[in-house]
Amino acid sequence: QVRLVESGGGLVQAGGSLRLSCTASGRTFTADVMAWLRLAPVKEREFVAAVSRNGGNTKYSDSVKDRFTVSRDNAKNTVNLQMDSLKPEDTAVYYCAATSGYLLLTSHNAYPNWGQGTQVTVSS
Repeated sequence: QVRLVESGGGLVQAGGSLRLSCTASGRTFTADVMAWLRLAPVKEREFVAAVSRNGGNTKYSDSVKDRFTVSRDNAKNTVNLQMDSLKPEDTAVYYCAATSGYLLLTSHNAYPNWGQGTQVTVSS
């Protein structure tokens, strides 16, 4: 069972930046595709970004593409989400998630392992 712990959330003005980090433990980090998903009030869980096991491939939702960057450091068992040009609609609880395999899946149901989440609030 993998354990995921997020950090780095907070309050930021529109147009600002935040960097989220997630540290994994409990099993071989390089065995997992890592992803970020988010949950906003009265909305369903939304895929944000995913990164392949070696960090060479990434996938983004259309709503964050060109503003967010996902990366991983396999030596430190961490995955990061650099969020730039933040908008009020990016306000949500952000979750780090992991799944075994190779595919960069966008359904939240594809990720059986989740962290506790970190709140990101973007003020207008």
